[in-house]
Amino acid sequence: MMPDELVSRLAFVRERIAAAAERSGRTADAVTIVAVTKTYPAATVLSARDAGLRDVGENRVQELAEKVETVGRDAVKWHLIGHLQRNKARRAIQSFDLLHSLDSVRLARELSAAAAESAPVRTLVQVNASGEESKSGLELSELIEALGTICELPGLRVEGLMTMAPFTDDRNVVRRTFEATRRARDEAARQIPGFRGEHLSMGMSNDYEAAVEEGSTLVRLGTVLFGARPT
Repeated sequence: MMPDELVSRLAFVRERIAAAAERSGRTADAVTIVAVTKTYPAATVLSARDAGLRDVGENRVQELAEKVETVGRDAVKWHLIGHLQRNKARRAIQSFDLLHSLDSVRLARELSAAAAESAPVRTLVQVNASGEESKSGLELSELIEALGTICELPGLRVEGLMTMAPFTDDRNVVRRTFEATRRARDEAARQIPGFRGEHLSMGMSNDYEAAVEEGSTLVRLGTVLFGARPT
């Protein structure tokens, strides 16, 4: 992709985010774009940074580590947004600034143990707000109990929740998923000491406007910015 095309795509996305934020009584600066560069070359990270995007998301630990090594640890803020296996937790925390996908108490305990050797681990807890069997994350019915346990573990800064909506054209289903996650975040903030509920990671290229309308603070955008992924 040529730099001018990315700048144009980004301007379009920012306009839509601003309009969605206004519809929900917020301002566009309450929403951070996480540029999802998974499968794109490392040069895409630099293009994103040069276009004004300072937050970059990767799905796999190996790909994240390789791009960090190529581009530089401090070039951008690195987000790990994909599933994290417990046996890779210790290695992964050296590469990311924020983990979006803490999806179990067992993984939280592994991260907590690894954090004893590093700075506190910033994380979001992933919830399966749609109830789909194919989705990872805590069920809403178990969230409060599990989150209470996670927030008591040393070395973790639990800053909010993350979810993925079903991939469907039914906007009502998508919106209900985001609304349920926002309500769960609000309830957890009321009940759980130590839960830093400032972030909601919701919305991807196909549904980010609805996510912003429902309170998202972090939208994870790839193809809408960079075009079709390399095959």
